[in-house]
Amino acid sequence: ILFSEVTRRAMKTMSKGNLIVLLHAAGVMMAGSAMIPGGPFGELVYRAFLVTSDAARDMGMRDFFPTWWCPKPDSPAITERLLFHRDWLKPALLLAFLSVIGLVNKYTLGYFFFRLCSDVERLPFPLAPISAQGALALADSTKKNDEIESEEQQVDEGGRKVVSKWRIFSLGSVIGIAFGVIQVGVPAVTGMFLDKPVFLIPQPFLDTTTMSEVLLPATPTGMVIDPGIILLGMVLPFWAVIGSFSAILTTLILNPVLHLSEVLVQWQPGMNTVNTAFVNSIDFWMSFGFGTSAAIALISIFSTLRDVIRRGREARRQAAAGAGAATADSRQAAVGSLWKTPAIGRGDYPIAFALLGYLAAAAAMIFLCNRLVPGILGFLIVFTCVYNPFISYVNARLLGLTGQAVDIPFIREGTYILSGYNKLDIWLAPIPIANYGGMAQSFRVNELTGVRFRSLMKADLVALPVLYILSFVFWSFIWKSNAVPSDIFPAAQLNWELASKSTTLLYSATFHPEAEAAGMVGAAEAASRFADTEFAKALHPRVIATGGSITLALFILFNILGLPTLFIYGMIRGFGALPHTMMLEICGALVGRYYFQKKFGSGNFLRMAPALLAGYYTGVGLIGMGTIAMNLIKNAVSSAPF
Repeated sequence: ILFSEVTRRAMKTMSKGNLIVLLHAAGVMMAGSAMIPGGPFGELVYRAFLVTSDAARDMGMRDFFPTWWCPKPDSPAITERLLFHRDWLKPALLLAFLSVIGLVNKYTLGYFFFRLCSDVERLPFPLAPISAQGALALADSTKKNDEIESEEQQVDEGGRKVVSKWRIFSLGSVIGIAFGVIQVGVPAVTGMFLDKPVFLIPQPFLDTTTMSEVLLPATPTGMVIDPGIILLGMVLPFWAVIGSFSAILTTLILNPVLHLSEVLVQWQPGMNTVNTAFVNSIDFWMSFGFGTSAAIALISIFSTLRDVIRRGREARRQAAAGAGAATADSRQAAVGSLWKTPAIGRGDYPIAFALLGYLAAAAAMIFLCNRLVPGILGFLIVFTCVYNPFISYVNARLLGLTGQAVDIPFIREGTYILSGYNKLDIWLAPIPIANYGGMAQSFRVNELTGVRFRSLMKADLVALPVLYILSFVFWSFIWKSNAVPSDIFPAAQLNWELASKSTTLLYSATFHPEAEAAGMVGAAEAASRFADTEFAKALHPRVIATGGSITLALFILFNILGLPTLFIYGMIRGFGALPHTMMLEICGALVGRYYFQKKFGSGNFLRMAPALLAGYYTGVGLIGMGTIAMNLIKNAVSSAPF
């Protein structure tokens, strides 16, 4: 939006290709997650919290984190909240190195599998056109008013008037700005002048766990007050939302029963949402989730193999009938062989460069990881040279044939536990276990949008350094101004606490400080030591088997009855999850399906809802940006010597 408005006022025009490249660069600049936003240096701030957290102290891990991952807890870099400190040099350089390696792998191994699956094997990639249409639709923001009006004169298949996505986006932005003032603006402004900010709406959620514990013991309850969740419920697949709602209702009923049955034994009255969710996870839900994940993996493998066989039969039938031969021959003539660089305007480059680039990146990763975690060279070679290419090729072919992906669950965790390693380092080192199959589909999407691959590469080369510079400036100022987490950042205060408990529990699987001097041990001894860890005590084989069996049974039942399998995937998402967002989400799903789809038409509304949601979060983001700017100015002035 910013670039399109700048170019419009400069009396210039931007093509859809230009906008897609800028969208790609913006995606790189927005690197982060919901828990740790703000680019790569947010990860370093979280590490500083983790090494000083109560969870790490209780596990006895505080002094065992390597300095190449995070400074020591008593380092001035952490105690004084300084990112511009020499103790952060190794972690920051390691992060930057991994970003460069990830970029190299994207344009080497990902490009190789795109050429192999799309150009040579001529797989259709059925979901790529849909993604390409979504990217092209974002260029609608450059339309002039007369173009918008002419679009709104169109009607859909049901005779209803088509509403411009740009107008819907603007409506969402207004709603987001109005709510953002209450949710973000008031706390940010009051926090500038008062000891504690004033929250008109509880953040990140209203916690009612201690109020409802008499009726629902061992059950976290609460509610997130955010209209965006209603809009999200309109966008998400309806049956997935219904499945999640059903699973959360089941969880609300099941938790008190499990507590009375002495399964949820660690819960105590007075625990809030975070502590209740964590102890319930240890007692039951984590193991149940492992079982459901394993079952989903088996279901995915079965479904994709079935689709591959079915599509293979169709391809052989079409080949026998001679259907599509002219199209296939013309495409084959255009792209040539795998080793010949196509000259069709896509910005291709020699495949030999891609392979040599991946080998160089793999060698650099093996060398680095072997220096950081000595004694696991064999694992590194197997993963880099065998597992990663294998799983990437399998996923590239599956995406090309069916649009589905598959992965082997817990391969990383199982490998670390069985490796016999006795330190935390193996969890923290950048072990090269990755799946680049999705990159093949990304290249196919870019091909359909008409964007040159080299243009995207240039955008990455520009955006990545800018991302690191701005992330460093942002987090240096924010962290120095206020502790993170703190009362100023209540969402981080709750989310990071829960994340630290889950993370240290997982790390305990290989944490044997008394055996560090012994180095690597055999598989039998490793299994024996693993049985004594906190993580092993949180695993319950019967619960794992129950979770897997229930998932498989539901899948078989729904297939027999012809019911939507999205319901099952929604249930997997909801089992053991917090119910805090579900009331608003289910309201959005029901209102969207049974009111707005009838009013505007199903197809028309499903095109409008994502634009409304995007506009809402843009409006909230604008308020957030404005208040952050005010806070930065206030802190800069208050710390000045005059």
